[in-house]
Amino acid sequence: MRTLCASTLIGEFFIVGFAGLVAMKDPDLTMGTVWTVCGIAMFLCVLLCGMITRPGGVQLGWALQIALIASGFVVPTMFFMGAVFAALWWASVHFGRKIDEAKARFAAQAEAAAEAGGNAA
Repeated sequence: MRTLCASTLIGEFFIVGFAGLVAMKDPDLTMGTVWTVCGIAMFLCVLLCGMITRPGGVQLGWALQIALIASGFVVPTMFFMGAVFAALWWASVHFGRKIDEAKARFAAQAEAAAEAGGNAA
């Protein structure tokens, strides 16, 4: 799960950066405000890459997805991009857990086979 979720978060890192470039063109926003908010969001994307397997990591990822969708109020394209990345986040968590379960099952089978082979000798 960690690899899939981290890949999604790294993609979001770049999307947030590009959204910051678009938001800079808004005359109502200062460059400092835009890059403070984008910088925090980009930092959270990278930080969450290492926190995925810790308690609350996936929930923080969902909070980031909601914030990404809500950023559409500033950069309207982010409504769409946020929804796309929320779907990718769901897929990363869902299929990542299935992959982790399959890996654990295969590791248990390999261990059982190794023990059976060691007992036969």
